[in-house]
Amino acid sequence: MAKYHIYGIGNALVDKEFEVEDSFFSDLNIEKGMMTLIEEDQLAERLQTLNERFGLKKRACGGSAANTIIGASYFGANTFYTCNVANDEAGDFYMQDMAAAGVDTNLGPDRDAGVTGKCLVMVTPDAERTMNTYLGITTNLEQKHIDEDALKNSEYVYIEGYLVTSDSSRAAAIKVRKLAEANGVKTALTISDPAMAQFFNQGVKEMIGDGVDLLFCNEEEAKLLADTNNLDDAIAYIRTLAKTFAITLGAKGAIAFDGEKMHEIAGNKVTAVDSNGAGDMFAGAFMYAITHGHDFAAAGRLASAAAAKVVSQFGPRLDAEQHAPLKSEL
Repeated sequence: MAKYHIYGIGNALVDKEFEVEDSFFSDLNIEKGMMTLIEEDQLAERLQTLNERFGLKKRACGGSAANTIIGASYFGANTFYTCNVANDEAGDFYMQDMAAAGVDTNLGPDRDAGVTGKCLVMVTPDAERTMNTYLGITTNLEQKHIDEDALKNSEYVYIEGYLVTSDSSRAAAIKVRKLAEANGVKTALTISDPAMAQFFNQGVKEMIGDGVDLLFCNEEEAKLLADTNNLDDAIAYIRTLAKTFAITLGAKGAIAFDGEKMHEIAGNKVTAVDSNGAGDMFAGAFMYAITHGHDFAAAGRLASAAAAKVVSQFGPRLDAEQHAPLKSEL
């Protein structure tokens, strides 16, 4: 029996979250609803403006795959996370936050000098999240950070789509997939953001390689990946990339393909406050379920309920104690 249910690899970012007005984006020429990479000086300027105009709402260790891994851990999965943070205060915070969530990592006291990556998460009254990200040292996530023993002793690897933006991190993601394939470990990948499918389409396909066991994406990402405006055509294309998949459809729920049957997953009616982390939580809950003996229909119910719970409150994750009651969906 594998030691870990899920071995994740992704960017390590300290999330700083703010509630903002739409006018803020036009004032600073920020594209709403997307993840945009920025430089360190832009980060400093925008962080100062956000603090002055709106005030910091929440700080947490983050990154798309990190949110997924922590969610799965809180549900009860044994998890490991490979990432790269610096030996600065933010890096200390990140390492301690992951440990508190019960996630094993490759991080230790011998971290490299540099600046830990940060993400400004800006949430508007319509609950849509916009992210400006300074990757910092996570850009240098490399193959040396991979813990091969932990990977080989896992049931699934989970690869974050955002890793496509850096040559070294993309190479590390591909290495993780190949190591998994060589050692009988199942492969899962999330597209992470529409911008990855739109602007890094070929790189994402390099990360997917000849295909993964499980692919996560939302409707927009699926259509962009397939270069179509038709969801049915996008689904047909996704079937050429993955043995199984789950496509989230926002308030409409999701669809999940288990390799034989397509399952329609109902949405959960909630008042959305903050959409940040919804897809990450969906993947975390889904992977917890399928690694604990549940089928795709049950996994989809849990994932949909967990994602709905996330969007009904501020922040990309649930508190630890909020996870157990959701298991009734199984």
